[in-house]
Amino acid sequence: MTNGVPALALVSEELAALGPYFGAAFHAGSESCEAPWRPFAELVEEPGAMAERVAGVRGYLAAGSGQDIEKVELRVAASVAHLGLVARVMSPLFGLGVLYGWRGSVRAGDLRWQPGLASTFPLSINEAVVEGRPDGRITDGRPDGRITDGVVTELETLMASFGVNRHILRGNVASALVGAGKALAAARPALRDRATAELGVLLARAELAGSVGYAADGSFRRRNCCLIYRAAPNQRGALCGDCALR
Repeated sequence: MTNGVPALALVSEELAALGPYFGAAFHAGSESCEAPWRPFAELVEEPGAMAERVAGVRGYLAAGSGQDIEKVELRVAASVAHLGLVARVMSPLFGLGVLYGWRGSVRAGDLRWQPGLASTFPLSINEAVVEGRPDGRITDGRPDGRITDGVVTELETLMASFGVNRHILRGNVASALVGAGKALAAARPALRDRATAELGVLLARAELAGSVGYAADGSFRRRNCCLIYRAAPNQRGALCGDCALR
């Protein structure tokens, strides 16, 4: 145990128990990346890597709705791909914040993954980013940033090049965070208040300002749309539960 935090193997077990989006392994940054693991940084640094993933998501959406791939707008596929990536990357980081009071930002270079179209792909975090930081407390922040910095910013910059409005991308981030908060509270009801407090701090950050709101019944509503409804024939698909268009 270091600084009141269990060994990282136990941290992995506790994260995995929260649900498939939260599971994460930890690796030493000095270790070579061996198959089936790949550097997550390739996705944001190598030309064509994200385009390939967006094309895969576009094909999946087209097949699911019985259309030719050209019928699904590129920006729609890009937004859906982005939402899946940020939900997967931020969920374990959110879990670390709620469970251990960890504060920090993680860059793409700190992550490894096993590529797959499913949003619950295996993910590993450089242990140096985590060790020595969790302190079991919820605070207002620390100088090294929040989970909405780092790789989330890198992904936003890249996905904007596919024609997705940055307001939509930030709405995706907010939606992913709210989803993580709900899932964690459902898995660990005793931590509901801590999850709500952590979520409130993150949604209040400047980069997410204007992205969130609440309906009359108190339920979360994003102020924009992830665009997935436009992937259906005649762009008349179902709307997500938190969609502004509802």
